[in-house]
Amino acid sequence: MRLSPAPEGPLLRSLPSDLPRSIDGGLALARALGPRTDGPGEGATADLWETLATLASADLGAARVVEPHLDALAILGQIGEPVPDGVWGVFAAEGGDDPLTATRADAVTLSGTKPWCSLAGRLDGALVTAASADGTRGLYAVSLHDPGVEVIPGTWHARGFTELPSGPVRFSNVAATPIGAPGWYLSRPGFEWGGMGVAACWFGGAVGVARAVHAAAVARPNPFLLMHLGAIDRGLQDARRALAEAAVLVDAHAAGSRILAKRVRATVAAVAEDVIARAGHALGPAPLALDAEHAKRVADLTLYLRQHHAERDLESLGSAVAEEAAPW
Repeated sequence: MRLSPAPEGPLLRSLPSDLPRSIDGGLALARALGPRTDGPGEGATADLWETLATLASADLGAARVVEPHLDALAILGQIGEPVPDGVWGVFAAEGGDDPLTATRADAVTLSGTKPWCSLAGRLDGALVTAASADGTRGLYAVSLHDPGVEVIPGTWHARGFTELPSGPVRFSNVAATPIGAPGWYLSRPGFEWGGMGVAACWFGGAVGVARAVHAAAVARPNPFLLMHLGAIDRGLQDARRALAEAAVLVDAHAAGSRILAKRVRATVAAVAEDVIARAGHALGPAPLALDAEHAKRVADLTLYLRQHHAERDLESLGSAVAEEAAPW
């Protein structure tokens, strides 16, 4: 899924012609891509995001496996940690009545319950955030094969990402390795860069939905179908340009990554939501009821987009813009 007319990068060229459309395929591809993938800000950000978008256009579930794995490797690379074995995730959501805490004695251990742990039962390790007794929050590397890790079953009832459970995980004195100083995870430049990588997946998922509209318009054009196709193309081009420009700025380590990420995520999320709505209007109920691949893609993308917090994130963007002396 190209963001710019520049030649394809090595990561995008390395993708198999038969893109994975299953969790097993996503796990296998994550293992293959990880060791040779540059993180964002290392000169090949467009190649990375094009690869994620391409995977997401074929299957959002597979992309949802690969994206956090590459994000975990990029985080570790930023601080000079070695590339770990296996497939990794990043569990940084907070909440619940039993928050994850870090205890330091002879070694660091984690105890508590971490919410929103995607595919924890199939991954080898994860980077997780946890609070310390002094109130600071740090990032830790853990093995998900540790006997103190318990994936809590029966909590995932979503109709999107049905094959990718993202329920809570209970940690009981799980050995952990600190990654960076307390607070480093949120303050590092790559935090915003990783968030735009998620937006690249949203963009790819929206392209996948849009392709159904394009196919219908080619097969049986009518004015209303073509109107929706034109509006979808306009939106997708806006999202593509936002990601392409951001990739250049990230590789240049330009100032303002925080507001840039807010703008890019808001733009791509709005476009993706519009694509879903217009595809429904253009195609009617049939593909949602009778086309399993299209119905899954719409359900997956609808759920995935809720990582953008809608009006709350727009308020955050507005606050950032208000701090700019001359934002436009």
